[in-house]
Amino acid sequence: MTPSETVPPPATVLVVDDEEPLRRALAQYLHHRKFQLRTAGTGEEALAILREGGISLVLLDVRMPGMSGIDVVPEALGIDPDVAIIMLSGLTEATAAAICMQRGAYDYLTKPIELTDLGAAVDRALRRRDTMLQNRGISEWLKEEVDRRTAELEAERRKLETVTVATLEALINALEAKNEFLSGHSARVAAFAASIAHEMGLPPDDVEQVRIGGRLHDLGKIGTREAVLDKKGPLTTEEYDHVKLHTVIGAQILAPLRHLGPIVDFVRSHHEHWDGSGYPDALAGTDIPLGGRIICAAEIYDALTTSRPYQERLDPQAAADRMRMLTGSVIDPGVMEAFAESVSRRQALVFLEDDHETSEELETS
Repeated sequence: MTPSETVPPPATVLVVDDEEPLRRALAQYLHHRKFQLRTAGTGEEALAILREGGISLVLLDVRMPGMSGIDVVPEALGIDPDVAIIMLSGLTEATAAAICMQRGAYDYLTKPIELTDLGAAVDRALRRRDTMLQNRGISEWLKEEVDRRTAELEAERRKLETVTVATLEALINALEAKNEFLSGHSARVAAFAASIAHEMGLPPDDVEQVRIGGRLHDLGKIGTREAVLDKKGPLTTEEYDHVKLHTVIGAQILAPLRHLGPIVDFVRSHHEHWDGSGYPDALAGTDIPLGGRIICAAEIYDALTTSRPYQERLDPQAAADRMRMLTGSVIDPGVMEAFAESVSRRQALVFLEDDHETSEELETS
């Protein structure tokens, strides 16, 4: 034995019997077997001792005046579910002992009790109790280990996702920096899309997925020819077909990144139309992923409210009015409703900010 090892304390046995001579004999025998002993003459006294704690096993008489052993068993297990109970019964009390075992007792012995049988029954009951406690301890340890490892894997997943998205965002920023009309487009679409998703009552994790989808929705334009991206006039049919490939290319780039989950589908479907006239898969209605429908509306809004070679910039309310004309054909009506509410909130905030700035100017004048 090494110095760090300790000998476990002997188990404590509670002997409960209304016959004092038998109670004393059983206690003396178990004392010689190196057990700690407590004794009780009634069921009520036994329960009071159990409430004090520290009892591993109870030798319990079936028939006692007042509270019988049959009634003591469920009460005792209610106090300490781990305590082992062995019933002591007369030859005519086997049925009562069986009832006690149905209620949770481990075993029963018939009187007169053979001491060798008693010793074997006590050893069996304590081994069974120890095994049960060890198994429970192992189960709890395994659960803690699984929970800990799951948390670690989730943290690693989130870290990987953050690093991946940050890298892709840097790539998109570099792509947009080459075109004055695209600069900041993905960031604005991401913010608008997240606002719509929040207005629709989506859970925070889903809102974040929509935001990331908005940030990455034009990633596939890395495969679009610069001459087409920079063209200031109308696109030819061939050029337009070429541009439309960016939804597929973006999804293909992101597909190996399985931790992105539905974000890949959002990127692929953000040019699908509610009536099925969009691309690349001509999806319609709710067959279009919700994130794709939201990003579609956000991108249209950004296109209308920023200067482009082919159109004048619209103010937010005029853009919202224009978008209502597309509701039911291009834009999901439910998304449009949430979008309109979001635009109203944004305009109220802008008004409050302008009012605050005016107040500050008046105070300093």
